[in-house]
Amino acid sequence: MGASAKQTAKQTIEQLAVKPLTGVRILDLTHAYSGPFCTMHLADHGATVIKLEIPGKGDQSRNWGPFKNGASGYYAYVNRNKYGLTLNLKEEKGKEIFKKLIREVDVVCENFRVGTMEKMGLGYDVLKEINPQLIYASISGFGLEGPEATQPSYDVVSQAMGGLMSMTGEKGHIFKVGPAIADNYSGTYLSLAIVMALYQKERTGLGRRVDVSMLDTIFSILETGAISYTLNGKIAEPAGNRDPEIAPFDVLKAKDGSFAIACGTQKFWKSLCQVMNRPELAENPHFIDNQARCDHYLDELKPLLEEWSSQHTLAELETWMTGAGIPFGRICNTKEACESEIIKRRHMLWQIDDPAFGETISVPGTPMKIHGCADQAERPAPQLGQHTDAILHDLLHLDMDAIKNLHETNVI
Repeated sequence: MGASAKQTAKQTIEQLAVKPLTGVRILDLTHAYSGPFCTMHLADHGATVIKLEIPGKGDQSRNWGPFKNGASGYYAYVNRNKYGLTLNLKEEKGKEIFKKLIREVDVVCENFRVGTMEKMGLGYDVLKEINPQLIYASISGFGLEGPEATQPSYDVVSQAMGGLMSMTGEKGHIFKVGPAIADNYSGTYLSLAIVMALYQKERTGLGRRVDVSMLDTIFSILETGAISYTLNGKIAEPAGNRDPEIAPFDVLKAKDGSFAIACGTQKFWKSLCQVMNRPELAENPHFIDNQARCDHYLDELKPLLEEWSSQHTLAELETWMTGAGIPFGRICNTKEACESEIIKRRHMLWQIDDPAFGETISVPGTPMKIHGCADQAERPAPQLGQHTDAILHDLLHLDMDAIKNLHETNVI
């Protein structure tokens, strides 16, 4: 390779190492989980995220466990890679500074109750006049219009009203999905909407408003639950761990534990019959195709499968099924998941030297692997107001006397 080609290759590698959102500046007013989860994704991939909090109080999630050495692991997880700014938006001087910041950012993100920003005189219609290229991103419980719009909401409410809780668990025993998936999905959806709006702005020069509702989010992931009703008027019921439309697709018992199996194709089903040394089952009229297996699953097929699987250990079943290419997974607890070789290999636990804990902590990393970019946290979650002075000085060019005065008057 010649000198010119080597130089070009070096430049290409250096360019690929730059995270895709480098140069994007986001003013993050979000709190709790859904909004911070959104801006965490963006910060992880290079965006400069300035987390704005109330002076002396901060994000409510600073008070949510688990705790160690007095610091919140919850807050540390979803706020890594961000910069911390405190600003009192109830003060006129605080609003003045906020509007100046709006001129310097690409995105503002908030998840206040609908109408809160408008009451402070800082709604989208005001801010877009200051910065026409601004992308204004919101998460709410129920959307921006309608009688429910101003109502507060959390994950459990969204799961209840969105239809998901009614089809989760066993018949007669309704459960919420464990993690706060209404927050997870709404945060992820909003990060995607922001990236799409940024892409369009590059072509048109125009900003826009984007919003995601937690209720919409839950409704969007009902899968066959919604479609079965819209097509056939069938109301979904709790089905436990099985998929009512695919069989076998369930959690089954082994001699020493439980495992998940997913025969989503006829090929997987026939392979399972071979593993069981029961090839004739593949031709049984009650199991001949997926619909037949679903129709006879609970009363015939599941008991038959567990009669066989319960005689064997998880290790035996795993060897046989993965060897045959059948989707199989042991039921792992969180310790086993954290210590999984796959999780380690995928670099899904990030190490962060966090002074709030006085030690290095481990938190889940990003599942979005951008090849060539560093797959690690660049900085810990900010301490309350940690970067306020630097942001006001470097971004707004305030001198230190002016910043001192803002501290003394409780504006920052």
